[in-house]
Amino acid sequence: MTRPAPFPDTADPRATAQASDRVSLPAMAGALHNADRITRTGRAAADSPDALATLAGTLAPLDELELVILFVSPQADIHALSATAAQQLAPATVVGCTTAGEIGEAGYTDGEIIAIGLPRSHFCARVLSIEDLNTYDAQCQIDQIIRNRNDMARETPQWTSEFAFLLIDGLSIKEDALTADLAPGLGPVPLFGGSAGDGTDFGATYVLCDGIARQNAAVLLQIRSNCPVKVFNTDHLVPTAQRMVVTGADPARRLVYEINAEPAAREYARLLGKDPEQLTTFTFAAHPVVVRLGGQHHVRAIQQVAETGDLVFFSAIDEGVVLTLAEPLDMVDHLDRALTALGETQTPDVILACDCLLRRMEAQQKQLTPQISSLLAKHRAVGFCTYGEQVNSIHVNQTLTGVAIYPPLACDPPARS
Repeated sequence: MTRPAPFPDTADPRATAQASDRVSLPAMAGALHNADRITRTGRAAADSPDALATLAGTLAPLDELELVILFVSPQADIHALSATAAQQLAPATVVGCTTAGEIGEAGYTDGEIIAIGLPRSHFCARVLSIEDLNTYDAQCQIDQIIRNRNDMARETPQWTSEFAFLLIDGLSIKEDALTADLAPGLGPVPLFGGSAGDGTDFGATYVLCDGIARQNAAVLLQIRSNCPVKVFNTDHLVPTAQRMVVTGADPARRLVYEINAEPAAREYARLLGKDPEQLTTFTFAAHPVVVRLGGQHHVRAIQQVAETGDLVFFSAIDEGVVLTLAEPLDMVDHLDRALTALGETQTPDVILACDCLLRRMEAQQKQLTPQISSLLAKHRAVGFCTYGEQVNSIHVNQTLTGVAIYPPLACDPPARS
């Protein structure tokens, strides 16, 4: 893949000034879009050398922001962008990840950087960076999460809304373990998250923090606000009566090599009535499998067929697990009802959304992309397409998960000074 040239060096004021001149119109348009919002959102072409200058102008004034979250197309030079973003978007703390597609103000998009800024007048945040998912100490992370919660409570005692947002390397195979490990520290605070993506290449995924793009890493955002919030997740899948048992697996690599004591890909294809040589990501999106956990069904999505004929999963899998084929409901109608329900009593200022790549591929296959994009735009959703989602202590697939953030009510506690 051809990578764009590095971003301008902000140490050179002439480069910064020239970039600002070139992007003044897009920045002004973005500023107008944000004029009536509490949160601020922006977009820029990922391969533009002026991308960060555009975002800085859209999100300005930057000194009012507590946090900036970037959802970055893999078309960007992620390492150059990470280093420069920490400078150009200062003094706000900057975090983010790479995507399998972006969700902007017009719905699904590609090849862009989507930004969301949270102003400190309404948000208090702590960032917990986990730089190596192979070596972290779970108890140390739990202790730090509890300290962060206590610090934010002391800093904003009148605010009561809390949520946590997790960004994690989508190829790390560590999502299940990490979400379970962090849960005791979060206690009653709802968590949602998304696994970083790499388009449909499945090559390398990155998490951004401290000016560095890292693999095998994660970032937990703990956020407290005077804005009412609602963490949610939804999918449009209904279990069928068709079941299968995993009889051979390598859990460490999320590989299934036998289903019903037969070669996995061949047996899965047989149950669908399809040619095993013709299984694609579109097949997996259209014919997902689910497992029953805690009285609910959760998707265990298939990523691809390995060269060996094994099935590679997006989530934890093991021998003895009973998989159930699921059928999709009307995707557009289901999404419309789910997002409309979030606005029944109050219209969200923004919905920060993590939408599984497989949902997007299903929409594409069924030629529903314009309708889905229209709904996402109508309900003010921004975010990214993922390699998996996190909901509280569980890693899931083929869902839309996120947080709806609402304007404070007149009786709500005042903003921070």
